[in-house]
Amino acid sequence: MLDAFSRAVVSADASTSVVGDINALKAFVASGNRRLDAVNAIASNASCMVSDAVAGMICENQGLIQAGGNCYPNRRMAACLRDAEIVLRYVTYALLAGDASVLDDRCLNGLKETYAALGVPTTSTIRAVQIMKAQAVAHINDTNTEANAGKKFVQMGSAKGDCSALTSEAASYFDRVISALS
Repeated sequence: MLDAFSRAVVSADASTSVVGDINALKAFVASGNRRLDAVNAIASNASCMVSDAVAGMICENQGLIQAGGNCYPNRRMAACLRDAEIVLRYVTYALLAGDASVLDDRCLNGLKETYAALGVPTTSTIRAVQIMKAQAVAHINDTNTEANAGKKFVQMGSAKGDCSALTSEAASYFDRVISALS
């Protein structure tokens, strides 16, 4: 796994030059606390995000939980929840590192082919990822409300300020997952 610094060094070494884009590394450091808050907001809500995304996917396609569906019986549902949790975990790793290589190498490499071999419907998986993407953006921006979350609502209290770059970055990682499955 490479972080923004490692990636800059490897890139400079490959071209036998010095690290060129110091401003990008300064921006990465400056966003450090917000980046940590964003990862914490996702990780702290991961269980709920995953279960809500899978439940939303099933609500839109009831056939998944019928006999013969891909979330029937319980062991298939457990596998679905596990896979969604793994995707979310690797997205948080990428967000923390500021680099998608860990997501690509350890999560997405061969995922579409594996799902095709197992008969997993990618359209349903993509829908669950889209739901997690919307949730992650709301948590990073700290825009979730009690009306949306219900009785278990917890305001994360993320660092205040402009998080648009982080939300865009997080959304791009979810878009990578969607693209890999498409």
